[in-house]
Amino acid sequence: QVQLVESGGGLVQPGGSLRLSCAANRSIFSIYAMGWYRQAPGKQRELVASITFAGRRNYEDSVKGRFTISRDNTKNTVYLQMNSLKPEDTAVYYCHADVRARDSSRTDYWGQGTQVTVST
Repeated sequence: QVQLVESGGGLVQPGGSLRLSCAANRSIFSIYAMGWYRQAPGKQRELVASITFAGRRNYEDSVKGRFTISRDNTKNTVYLQMNSLKPEDTAVYYCHADVRARDSSRTDYWGQGTQVTVST
């Protein structure tokens, strides 16, 4: 079992920055991939950014150049640095872990979500 706890959300003005943190209750060293998803009201949940155990990163097109995902295996934590925030970034942000077993079966774990609101 992997428990994920997000923090760092809040209200920020357009053009501002926030850093989200996702702390896991166990080592993330062997977790295949971790990422951040977001869901705005009336919209489907979408992948924002992900990072594999090998450090390969993937970003949704609208956040490229503005958001950076990183992981600190010593702290069992994944971060999402968000710069140049826009009102359309407003959503609940969820931390996600993709855990693979020895037989390659996959289990998904989710955090409870943290609200990010970009507004004047």
